[in-house]
Amino acid sequence: MTIGHHLDALYGLPAYTFPGVKHRPRPVEPDAVAWRVTGDVYDADENWTDAFARFCATVETTRVRALIVGAWEEAYDTDPSAVIEALTAARDRFPALRALFLGDMVMEECEISWINQTDVTPLLAAFPRLEELGVRGGSGLRFPALSHDALRRLVIETGGLPAEVVRGIGGSDLPALEHLDLWLGTPEYGGDSEATDLEPILSGGRLPNLRHLALRNSEMQDAVAAAVASAPVVARLEVLDLSMGVLTDEGAAALLGGQPLTHLKMLDLHHHYLSEPLLERVRQTLEPAGVEVGLDRGDAEEDADGDGTVWRYVAVGE
Repeated sequence: MTIGHHLDALYGLPAYTFPGVKHRPRPVEPDAVAWRVTGDVYDADENWTDAFARFCATVETTRVRALIVGAWEEAYDTDPSAVIEALTAARDRFPALRALFLGDMVMEECEISWINQTDVTPLLAAFPRLEELGVRGGSGLRFPALSHDALRRLVIETGGLPAEVVRGIGGSDLPALEHLDLWLGTPEYGGDSEATDLEPILSGGRLPNLRHLALRNSEMQDAVAAAVASAPVVARLEVLDLSMGVLTDEGAAALLGGQPLTHLKMLDLHHHYLSEPLLERVRQTLEPAGVEVGLDRGDAEEDADGDGTVWRYVAVGE
């Protein structure tokens, strides 16, 4: 599966695309929507930085609360350094900005694993009051360890998340963070982390307010589940999300054999490769305690070679 739709909301606000240069904007209250500023990956009429300059000249940016960065030209070959520089240079024009998403592109614009990224932490340095940051694309992505007192939600969607990024997040001091969502991906697309790289996150030492943890879309989902089974951070979670990956009976059994999960509000395992006996065991263990369990298999299907090799796939790869 690939990404087939743009964000429809950010920071609880409906997404609204800032009209292109050939269209007249309709009246919209600056603080009522999440503004999507976009160019085009192919043959753009207007590059992203020019569109952003026009946006700043047209909209009362002091009232903008959420901003979505759409396609920039040649995203399959060019990282968003110029985009980030334009955003950080305009920091004083966005005192109310609380949410930012970088790379809202669908497959027709650029496949998720083709999106080039770069060091995104200058955005957090430029906007110390930012509460939500989302990033799509893992190629070239960097996230060196940092401190940020306001960030409540961090989402990184990739077909392959570099181990360096996982370690950087794990080494960051994020005392306000409540929601962490990492798409770990596959080695084929740059996801070279191992379960041991997650230990600083799973210890919870730097994440005292974490309540929603998603470690998903992973080829190593069994190892992730086994690590989560004894992770200190789990005791304070309300939502645990291990969906979209290659979770088999081995990983689910390790998870159920670890610490109790009956305090959770939700355990999401959708897109899995579990047998019916394991599914029933999950249901019987958690549903009587009032835990909502996501067990939809979705499009998780196995392929077998003539030699008996079984192939299983994450939900979002290319």
